[in-house]
Amino acid sequence: MEEQRAKLAGLAGDEYQAQWRRCRKASEKFQAAVDEYASRDDVTMSRDEVEQAAKAAARHAQEDPAVE
Repeated sequence: MEEQRAKLAGLAGDEYQAQWRRCRKASEKFQAAVDEYASRDDVTMSRDEVEQAAKAAARHAQEDPAVE
């Protein structure tokens, strides 16, 4: 999602709108996945905790040079 949002920089008009739609779609998919996972009976974390854990894992993966 952050990658999609970063692509907005320097865009204008139709290009900006098209990229914004891609960013919003990625965000909606992420939120739906968080909702689905957090609602499972075997998950003890709250929805917010699941979201924060997923974001932290994504940030960590981006910072790790061994992960490509």
